[in-house]
Amino acid sequence: MRLQATCAALAAAIATLATAGAASAQDAEFAFNAAATNDYVFRGASQSNENFALSGGVDMTIGGLYSGVWASTVDFGDDTSAEIDAYGGFRFEAQGFAFDLGAVGYFYAHDDQASDYDYVEVKAAASRAIGPVTAGVAVYYSPDFFGVDETATYVEGNVAFTPIDKVTVSGAVGKQWLDVTGDYVTWNVGAAYAFTDSLVFDVRYHDTDVDNAPLYDGRAVATLKVLF
Repeated sequence: MRLQATCAALAAAIATLATAGAASAQDAEFAFNAAATNDYVFRGASQSNENFALSGGVDMTIGGLYSGVWASTVDFGDDTSAEIDAYGGFRFEAQGFAFDLGAVGYFYAHDDQASDYDYVEVKAAASRAIGPVTAGVAVYYSPDFFGVDETATYVEGNVAFTPIDKVTVSGAVGKQWLDVTGDYVTWNVGAAYAFTDSLVFDVRYHDTDVDNAPLYDGRAVATLKVLF
């Protein structure tokens, strides 16, 4: 019931933003993205069974408000074929910091009652840019996490550095807390090269401290992104 209520609230927020966009089309901005990767990794774990994945999405912003939908192919070794994320929130700046408050709903095509994959997270993030360096922190909380029916909190610190034009080096360290099953630490580091404003190639290494779980092992991931 907690998850259903949160999903309903998220859907209402996104619908409100969509309605506002329709009413104020001149103020709404849209951005589209598509990507191909050799492995879809989320918080250190492969979501595509270490195989190729395709993804794409659309974002809408109206001032500081934003909403969007993003989808990717997944492979959990069952009938689940795709992940569809719906999200919305509010971004603003204060005292030189950028803040982001919002929620994300994760929904899975062909999911069944037994797996209970669908879940929602609320998030709060802050970052600050100093010259070519941007550092940030983010916190995510779910009352009914992916397939485990327990509360979960994820905290991440991240940093990005642009040493030269078109090149961005970035990394992140995070910890996933679960109130029943085991916690774990994940990290990633990599670099992105922007061939153009619309075409970006990212190479990244992901790892975790989880033992005896192949989908959490260290891995290099290459992703080609198209922005339009």
